[in-house]
Amino acid sequence: MKELDGKFPQIAHDVDLCVVGGGMAGICAALSAARHGAKVVLMHDRPVLGGNASSEMRVHICGADRRGEIPNVRETGILEELRLENLWRNPNRNFSVWDLILYESARFQPNLTLLLNCSCLDAEMEGHRIASVNGWQLTTQTEHRVRAAFYADCSGDGILAPLTGAEWRMGREARSEYGESIAPETADDRTMGMTCLFQAREYGSPQPFRPPSWAHRFEREEDLPYGAGGHAWWEMGYWWVEFGGEQHSIHDTEAVRDELLKTVLGIWDHIKNHGDHGADHWALEWLQFLPAKRESRRYVGEHVLTQRDVESEGKFSDLAAYGGWTMDDHHPAGFHAARLGHPATIFHPTPSPYGIPYRSLYSRNVANLLFAGRCASATHAAMSSTRVMGTGCSMGQAAGTAAALAVRLGISLRDVNSHVEELQQALLDDDCYLPGVVQKFGPLTTRSKLAASQGDPEPLRDGVNRPVGGAGHGWNCKPGDRAEYLFDRPQAIETVSLVFDSGLDKLIAMSYHQRDDQLRRLPEVLVKSVRIEGRTDGKWRLLFRETDNHRRSVKIRIGQQTAGIRFVLEETWGGPATRLHAFYVD
Repeated sequence: MKELDGKFPQIAHDVDLCVVGGGMAGICAALSAARHGAKVVLMHDRPVLGGNASSEMRVHICGADRRGEIPNVRETGILEELRLENLWRNPNRNFSVWDLILYESARFQPNLTLLLNCSCLDAEMEGHRIASVNGWQLTTQTEHRVRAAFYADCSGDGILAPLTGAEWRMGREARSEYGESIAPETADDRTMGMTCLFQAREYGSPQPFRPPSWAHRFEREEDLPYGAGGHAWWEMGYWWVEFGGEQHSIHDTEAVRDELLKTVLGIWDHIKNHGDHGADHWALEWLQFLPAKRESRRYVGEHVLTQRDVESEGKFSDLAAYGGWTMDDHHPAGFHAARLGHPATIFHPTPSPYGIPYRSLYSRNVANLLFAGRCASATHAAMSSTRVMGTGCSMGQAAGTAAALAVRLGISLRDVNSHVEELQQALLDDDCYLPGVVQKFGPLTTRSKLAASQGDPEPLRDGVNRPVGGAGHGWNCKPGDRAEYLFDRPQAIETVSLVFDSGLDKLIAMSYHQRDDQLRRLPEVLVKSVRIEGRTDGKWRLLFRETDNHRRSVKIRIGQQTAGIRFVLEETWGGPATRLHAFYVD
């Protein structure tokens, strides 16, 4: 740290990757790069991580499974790891505990420096490359200058775009530009709006509500967009309390927030004081003061994902992430759309899953800039699907892994395309899902004898680590069952990798937006207790045992020679049986 001419202190960071924005996409980008050996700085302008999913906004993480409607396409990888950790430690679904889980995942990750309350304010360029970015940390009144080989913008609003000259767009493309049937006839600068939620709690006695004088008044049911049926569930507010699509979704955010608060309080006044809604014992417990944003800047990458790409299932050769949410296009008028005769949103159909190419995750004209989340390279129509946080996590983990690969190989982001299979295999090894891409294993796994105490264990090495279609892609087992690799001679085993069943047909996204329809504890099918044995001198000996597992993907360091490796299931988290999706050795 040094003082600059008696002004504020400055701290310099020299790293491999600087991630700007600590929402869900940014967390996954930073963690994945750091775990692959890159030195990373994660710069985030809020006191808590998670973005829209944090305690500041409390939006549930949606993705390809559409809140459990489509089984077995839930995003795995880092997002699944964090969600299972949350189920293990946070059965009461407290968003502050969720904040803590996200905080410690980054704060105590080797190779990762976390800068909270630090806003990215400036960037220096060297030709077509970013040389450094500057952030102002409000709490310490310190300037942080980060020099990195690569930068990943996961800020949502695409803050590095105006600072670096990276190509970007905002608003809706004309229907003719990309041949998108759901796009408007004429291009415009309108976007989807923002929402402020509230949280309510039921008490054992009547709870009066006295609205502030500046709140809007909605005395009749018909004053609200969906009439009496639209506000029947009030525990967590309403997504359709939405404004900002007809304003500038960045520069007008403060004014939009004011209007949202007036509307939220007016709706609560209506529920409490205008008509019999059965809410006499309910009171506000929390108000959202930072609007949850759906859309603003979008970068222009090597490939711009379009409606046609989404509808054709995104079968790209450089597939690196995936989505599956509907093209959920909110009308720019938001709260007032219904009064104007328009639906507040149209859920245009999409296949689930569909692929997203690596080329949509890096800039077309700034050589060392990646991005993930709602600012990734997509048209407005495609972004209406890719914007959800589960898909953002899939993109973020891909971006971070690509950055680490580029660092290790000493190549550019564009040249990663020549190593895309290595990128895909690294993602699969980290338990990401890439539709249609099969994980490849080494000869110790593919050529050794694989046997089991019962059933056919061959799906353990088929390279597809979840149910797909009608195939389970796993070995069904119960406590006491075992599967084993036997080698012709003792082999040096570095790692044993396991992928368990974590209930991909269940709903584990923490949410107060709907009724209590998600798990509060770890899935019963998840393995709790397991042991790994090695074969020496004709006998099986214990190498590793875990009695409190709460992960889907487990990698066990062995580091010794053995003539065989055996997996033994001891206990699940309550289920009579489970399924092991992968068991491989390196």
